[in-house]
Amino acid sequence: MIGIFGGTFDPIHYGHLRTALEVMQGAGLDEVRFIPLHQAVHREQPVVGGRSRLQMIRAAIRGQPGFVADDRELRRQGESYTVDTLGSLRAEFGDRSICLIVGGDAFREFLTWHRPLEILDLANLIVMQRPGHSDFSDPSLQALISERKAEHSELIRQQPAGRIFFQPVTQLEISATRIRAMVAAGASARYLMPEAVLRVIQKNNHYSG
Repeated sequence: MIGIFGGTFDPIHYGHLRTALEVMQGAGLDEVRFIPLHQAVHREQPVVGGRSRLQMIRAAIRGQPGFVADDRELRRQGESYTVDTLGSLRAEFGDRSICLIVGGDAFREFLTWHRPLEILDLANLIVMQRPGHSDFSDPSLQALISERKAEHSELIRQQPAGRIFFQPVTQLEISATRIRAMVAAGASARYLMPEAVLRVIQKNNHYSG
């Protein structure tokens, strides 16, 4: 099974890395691909360029079996739509199980995404559930969960796409926005990210204001 973890990663930090590891182990994924977006659609654009963010990802995951840095969105022009990325992955990996990893807050808005049902045609969803963040009150989303929920991870291993699996993860309140502000103010961001990422930031003067 291939896990897909997308985002700005501006910068990548332990909040990303720990949850990705717990999802990989808990759901039995063979690998997790970290895919930095090129151009954001519904959020502010990244502060640091794509190649620099990819460099930080590679520094962060070095030595962790099963973690892969994937630059396919950086190589594609225009806005980074999840459905396009998943189409590229499906063309590459055939009928293997592809699992899009999303946070609970993002999943609450899933039906407002660009072509959400086509996303489910291309991949399973793994929703990261943090303690106290499990309420999905929208009736349409509840109906989708009722129809598609996988009660255990073996169901998403058996099916290439179309199911929704909920994976509990540790709650780590680490914010990339806060990290950028700390670096800009000259404060230390140590212990919020791997030392290798911090060295990349310092060497290239990222977020220095």
